[in-house]
Amino acid sequence: MIKKFLKRVFRRSAKVKTLGNAQVIPFALHGVPREQISYGAKRVTDGLQAAGFKAFVVGGAVRDLLLDKIPKDFDVATDATPEEVKRVFRRSRIIGRRFRLVHVMFGEELVEVATFRCMIDTEDAQTDAHGRLLRDNEFGDQEQDAARRDFTANALFYDPTTQEIYDYHQGYQDTRNGVLRIIGDPLVRYREDPVRMLRAVRLSAKLGIALDPVTAAPIAQLKSLLDNVPEARMLDEVLKMLLSGRSVECIQQLRKMELHHGLLPLLDVIMEQPMGEKFIMLALKNTDERLSQEKSVSPAFLFACLLWHEVLSVWNGLVAKGERPLGAMHIAMDEVLARQKKKLAIPHRHDAVMKEIWLMQQRFDQRAGQRPYRLLEQPRFRAGFDFLLLRCASNEVDNDLGLWWDEFQDASEARRQEMLQPEGAGVAKKRRRKPRKKPAGEPALAASGQDAE
Repeated sequence: MIKKFLKRVFRRSAKVKTLGNAQVIPFALHGVPREQISYGAKRVTDGLQAAGFKAFVVGGAVRDLLLDKIPKDFDVATDATPEEVKRVFRRSRIIGRRFRLVHVMFGEELVEVATFRCMIDTEDAQTDAHGRLLRDNEFGDQEQDAARRDFTANALFYDPTTQEIYDYHQGYQDTRNGVLRIIGDPLVRYREDPVRMLRAVRLSAKLGIALDPVTAAPIAQLKSLLDNVPEARMLDEVLKMLLSGRSVECIQQLRKMELHHGLLPLLDVIMEQPMGEKFIMLALKNTDERLSQEKSVSPAFLFACLLWHEVLSVWNGLVAKGERPLGAMHIAMDEVLARQKKKLAIPHRHDAVMKEIWLMQQRFDQRAGQRPYRLLEQPRFRAGFDFLLLRCASNEVDNDLGLWWDEFQDASEARRQEMLQPEGAGVAKKRRRKPRKKPAGEPALAASGQDAE
């Protein structure tokens, strides 16, 4: 109680200083101690300042600490050039072509260090026909660096030495008020970089804060600009959404703002089908739960889930036309992946995993002879089985199929022989089962399926 009282007293007496166009928020007011900054980030800022440069922890790390969240990483901004940074730290390397950054290593921690950049004047900027910036890599000063950042909450500079926060755009107050606000004119900033529209949706959902109405207003009329964004950048932003730990909220917000069209092929159509929507939401919920438990997730597994009903639709159409099921599945997979990669460049390294998971789904129906044994030997059986459980939970297939495989994989050899269907049989025999701990139909996805790559 005494500590809380003293903290309130100090906060009331603390005053915000003004330095140029920046508000300097003292520690007594914001309450983020130096100890919450990572070891590597403190070493970088201390080292650069000792060498006579300015250096601050910037961006999402400061924002997250103010929101009482644990930052994923700590980035540093400085007035030192990449070459000057490299001279200060022996274990460092310069990366990047469009804009050079420095990676400084401290054990397993990697700290990304960027030189202050300036805001490119609209008249002098190199843009495409839609206003998207093609060149944004000029060095500048701290105030210019703050101006070129996207949202006020991301334009905060924390000095671990003085424990002060430098704020040029009222980002501190916006963060405290739980508001995500874009810096400058939204129409201009979205045209400069359309991905900011997706980022606005992701950050508001991930952080649980409101999107400023003025920031949100132009998105509906400008969403077509996303068609001009390079595929690699779109993939990067979509993955950040899906792996944010709040993917369900992100997808719901995308739908609300009608930004989901075109990100994944016919995702908007799938989401309007009860079975497809349930399947996708279960997959996203499972991913969010794994991330909250600090478990690994597989982008390939997640993309396989998101694209499954499109593959299934094409497959059903081909089978109806007389194609053999296995051949039809191969055609459907190739067609959907080719269509997808015109919009979102899913890396080829994920293709094999996605196809294995999809192909296994037909094999789960084969429960006679040696086929179940051969399926158990597949390296990605767990991924395929977890995928099957999602299908069961969304009522796409009979739950008994998931229960059969759940028991078969851990059963004794004698019990397995009892469970096997006669060759050519299409219906599983009725059997007595021991009571399960989990209710029937609940996907048991905490194992290793999402670990498969």
